[in-house]
Amino acid sequence: MCGFAGFLLGQPGGLEGLEALATRMANAIAYRGPDDFGAWADAQAGIALGHRRLSIVDLSPAGHQPMASASGRFVMAFNGEIYNHLELRREFEGMDPRLREDDGNKWRGHSDTETLLAGFEHWGIEATLNKTVGMFAIALWDVQQRTLHLARDRFGEKPLYYGWAGSGAGRAFVFGSELKALRAFPGFANPVCRQALAQYMRFMYVPAPRSIYQGIYKLEPGCLLSIRGAAPLATPALPLRPPAVYENLTLSRWWSLADVVQTGAQQQITDEGEAVALLEQRLADAVRLQSLADVPLGAFLSGGVDSSAIVALMQQQSMRPVKTFTVGFEEVGFDESPHARAVAQHLGTDHTELFVTSA
Repeated sequence: MCGFAGFLLGQPGGLEGLEALATRMANAIAYRGPDDFGAWADAQAGIALGHRRLSIVDLSPAGHQPMASASGRFVMAFNGEIYNHLELRREFEGMDPRLREDDGNKWRGHSDTETLLAGFEHWGIEATLNKTVGMFAIALWDVQQRTLHLARDRFGEKPLYYGWAGSGAGRAFVFGSELKALRAFPGFANPVCRQALAQYMRFMYVPAPRSIYQGIYKLEPGCLLSIRGAAPLATPALPLRPPAVYENLTLSRWWSLADVVQTGAQQQITDEGEAVALLEQRLADAVRLQSLADVPLGAFLSGGVDSSAIVALMQQQSMRPVKTFTVGFEEVGFDESPHARAVAQHLGTDHTELFVTSA
């Protein structure tokens, strides 16, 4: 799962022990990343990043975060997975022969984090984000431009909160994968947001961009937030919606669902056979890309249409039985395990059933 946290001070030098503070924030969400942890800080710039890692791709120390780019220009904390990062690497290698695997100057490791950083250096931030296929939340510090960038994937699969906390010289722009990490920042005393509470009572969740705390917001899906220099000290009067400029902070969309829908409406597929074939190919590609990992893979199987289709495509692409799992219940009306068992037998998967009892 992974998780990160960090802050950018409004007055560089306002706090001491920045790396220790970033570690404290990241440790508040240690369960998101039990395999590794790291922290990085630049006291002169007033920036710090902390990271907790669940190792999926590149289990070696070469995947350690926060990670610096090859030139040292960028430092990044990343939560997510870039499914097409091997394709992006091949594109880099066509541009820069020094990155070829048979060359002495090859990549340091094979993590998608390193691939992203190379993309930011070669293509820029928005161009790289648009090339990605994946889910992610990113905190990126540009050492050269002294600019913090926060980015979130197209559909908001990975969470990312940001806002203002602390007081006086210790006031900062804080960010992280969960609210627990932000609460660990010294001097966090943000009260409950009454508007967010009203929204929760009405909708049973808090719609973006608000969070349950005043001055703390969700970065919306497909958005990029950038702050050049020190963080603005004052909390904006209203939640920022893209496109927005607030002092030296900018908020924009790097991807828009509305634009994609509009384009699709103008390029409709009218042939049913073509639509079915394209859908199956897209699903097969998605399953193939998301099956790349350096740890064992499995799938939850309920016996319904969605999970059965995914497992069927996994098994079609695998040389050995796919490991599938289902959770059953004593109450017959809630128990889906017979359906899952029938699908597993039909597909020939290595199936495991676990039962939850009233006890």
